Amino acid sequence: MLFILLFLLFHTHAYALDVSEYTLKNGLKVLILEDHKAPTATFQIWYRVGSRDENTGKTGLSHLLEHMMFKGTKKHGPKTFSQAIQRAGGTDNAFTSKEYTGYFELLASDRIGLPIELEADRMRNLILTKEAVLSERDVVMEERRLHYEDDPQRLVYEGVVAMAFMNHPYRWPVIGWMSDLKGLEPDDLINHYQTWYAPNNAVIIVVGDVKKEEILSKITDAFGDIPAAPAIKTVKTEEAQQRGERRFFVKKEAELPFIVSAYKAPDIRHEDGFALDVLGSILSDGKSSRLYQSLVYEQQIALSAWAGYEGLYKDPFLFLTGATAAFGKNIEDVEKAINAEIEKFKKAPPSEREVQKAKNQIEASFIMGQDSIYMQAKMIGSFEMIGGWRLWEKYLEGIRKVSPEDVRRVTEKYLVSDTRTTGILIPLKDGNK
Repeated sequence: MLFILLFLLFHTHAYALDVSEYTLKNGLKVLILEDHKAPTATFQIWYRVGSRDENTGKTGLSHLLEHMMFKGTKKHGPKTFSQAIQRAGGTDNAFTSKEYTGYFELLASDRIGLPIELEADRMRNLILTKEAVLSERDVVMEERRLHYEDDPQRLVYEGVVAMAFMNHPYRWPVIGWMSDLKGLEPDDLINHYQTWYAPNNAVIIVVGDVKKEEILSKITDAFGDIPAAPAIKTVKTEEAQQRGERRFFVKKEAELPFIVSAYKAPDIRHEDGFALDVLGSILSDGKSSRLYQSLVYEQQIALSAWAGYEGLYKDPFLFLTGATAAFGKNIEDVEKAINAEIEKFKKAPPSEREVQKAKNQIEASFIMGQDSIYMQAKMIGSFEMIGGWRLWEKYLEGIRKVSPEDVRRVTEKYLVSDTRTTGILIPLKDGNK
């Protein structure tokens, strides 16, 4: 165990120092990490726009635009982007969050020039015809219907986040509200694209078997002549103080009751974020965790129980707890049991051994999760979007400093009923629709 920890400490420290950062004249930031273990590389481009940057009545634009980015440009027709990557033996995909939208390709390192050329083309030359936009809008609406409207537990989670944030745009789902999706027009998407998809609002991340001088030259040739867009004026919204618990119920066809509770919590840049992360691990990581041992193993009132700190956001977000009741068990008893476990931390801090175990789990997961070049790049991008990739270097340092008293203190400070929002799923049988 000592050898493993020493290896992890050395590996993390040395690894973080290898990221090279550049900024082109048009404002495009480039981050390159050489990793020569295998002849592969990942090219990723992240745009600083997500659901939080949308406007009332226009939610879902960022996610819809992600779909449209695969519909072709004047130079490359519909569907040819992915086909070109696949013919080169690679894979590609994309993702949208509340904070960012990202696109990535993974392929042999000697073919890395292909995604560079393709991504530069679709940064500013995307074709957004009325027919294509409206057709893809219908696809997204069906995606929402299948994966949200017809998924009772996801519907509860979505409602909890929406109710927890009364005025901050974090309340909007990434996929958008159904009523907003129905009203989105091609002009809305064109304006969104022209506003946000520009070099001075993007970050390129390359990780793999590359030479940084060569890859920077290729990126400069492909992206360097794309003009910067006008600076985007963003309005900072602060969530008002919550002054009492909020509760709601969802009645929907389902087999078992389900509960989610969300507490207001600071983002990971706050010093308390590290202790909240450790708290989530103690409560929820593995079958020896407190929630599993109490609710699933000992009391047998839940099929699953979990908790977690959501801190990778620009603004304060949430600490979440949840559980699915066992067959025939009362969801009120499940809720009481979760709250009882939380109260234990307020009365007495966890043991030194329990905290150290949680810190080891977080550290091992954090480092092992970067075993692939794709995950290395995604980790760099995730931290870059919320405050700079160097936060990555500070993360484990913050985790290692957490003490049992820190865990007790943050539980008492943040996991209180007045800042809690709770959603409960009440199953309906077919005859009670």
